[in-house]
Amino acid sequence: MPREPLGWSEPVLLWIGPPDQAPDCPAAAPSIGYEGHADFTAPPPRACPACLCDAPDASCELPAGWRAHASFPCGRPGAAETSFAAPDGWDGACTSTNVIGAGQVCDGALCAQSLEIPPPRVLPGSCAARSAEAPEEPGEPEPGGSFALLARACTGTVVAPCADPGMTCTPSPPTGEGAPPEGFLTCIHHEEEQDCPATYPDRHVFHAGVEDTRGCAPCGCSEPIGGTCSILASAFSTEACSQLVVSVVVSSEAPICVGIVPGTALGSKSASVVQRDPGACQPTGGEPTGGVALLGAATFCCRPASVPEPVPT
Repeated sequence: MPREPLGWSEPVLLWIGPPDQAPDCPAAAPSIGYEGHADFTAPPPRACPACLCDAPDASCELPAGWRAHASFPCGRPGAAETSFAAPDGWDGACTSTNVIGAGQVCDGALCAQSLEIPPPRVLPGSCAARSAEAPEEPGEPEPGGSFALLARACTGTVVAPCADPGMTCTPSPPTGEGAPPEGFLTCIHHEEEQDCPATYPDRHVFHAGVEDTRGCAPCGCSEPIGGTCSILASAFSTEACSQLVVSVVVSSEAPICVGIVPGTALGSKSASVVQRDPGACQPTGGEPTGGVALLGAATFCCRPASVPEPVPT
């Protein structure tokens, strides 16, 4: 046989065929020096379930910065403003903070001629992500997958050196009735994928195994959008929320200005949530990830079976 190039193994006997038909190594090369695989068929990946988002845990923050205006409508240029604010962290219960007395005058005009109530604020919270389905092991590929071909390289017998330094003497493949159905090839071997030299032109690449990392991206949710809420805001002339001055629904979309009888006392206020739409989150994730990777490549370059070999001298 032609001598192997530098970096390649000495020639071995290589059998390639279905795994369940693999023969024992022949007596001329009784040791298994390598086993690898080819023609892998991967199982179909498990379908990724659709991702969903539960409604956000939004809440409605009551507005505290109520203001009386010495004009109607609110905010007329030059008109005084007087705080009728609720305390920080107000829960909507009756409060008499920042009382404005009946007939109270501000810059020569009655302080309370209209009442401005800021909009409530939606605190969006977050959404919980979930899958539309709940498989036992979401994202795991279906079991299975196999290599159609096994490669078995046989070696082991020490052969005397050839007289021709450009040749190497190797065990002969078995012939006749003792030969396996697929037969043996005489090949040299190199780790990883390589091009074959001209003296061993038939190229075969095998792998030690396979890594299947297919799965599904975890489900997540975007920030909530579209949330709204409305409150029923009420002002009273007494400090115990007993004499109603005005009661109005205020939406989170805009503040409101409501006129009152000029000079009316503003002694207390209360508020309650009457409508809350938490909005929604857009689901993310759920797309397929990973892939199938063949591991441990090895290249075998073989002599064509039909090429006559020179007789060693």
